[in-house]
Amino acid sequence: MRRIVRRCADVADRLGMSVSKIPKMIYTAMTDTIGGRESGVARSSDGVLDIRFCTPGSTGIGTNPEQLLAAAWSASFASAIARAAFERKIAFAGQVRVRGEVEIDVEPDGYDLSVRLRVCLPGIEGSLAQLLIDEAHQLCPFSKSIGRGLAVSVELN
Repeated sequence: MRRIVRRCADVADRLGMSVSKIPKMIYTAMTDTIGGRESGVARSSDGVLDIRFCTPGSTGIGTNPEQLLAAAWSASFASAIARAAFERKIAFAGQVRVRGEVEIDVEPDGYDLSVRLRVCLPGIEGSLAQLLIDEAHQLCPFSKSIGRGLAVSVELN
């Protein structure tokens, strides 16, 4: 174990990082998806998530990946706002509301996504609300990871 820790410290030193800045994984979400966005199903490893997919705008029963991303990012962002407010000892007059909007864009080389978050902070005035939103954008794992280019690994099993 000490050898692994020493090796991590050596690698961090070569990269100009302190050991304390090496990311520590605290949770891994796992899902298995069979099929695709048109008629697939996805289940989480713990069984809590069990959904069907359908194409946006179709009459099929199910959700689509864009709705899931919108829900996940807006929930994470709302938590980040609450954390920023807590650290500044700011209380809201009601619940924080974040509407996540994920759009599919057609590009010359295929499809792309764009995201918009619409934030409502009850009882918080403009400049303070913007400060909390800016801080939340720095705290939110979705904003940080996707904004700087999410690390993606695709492996054949």
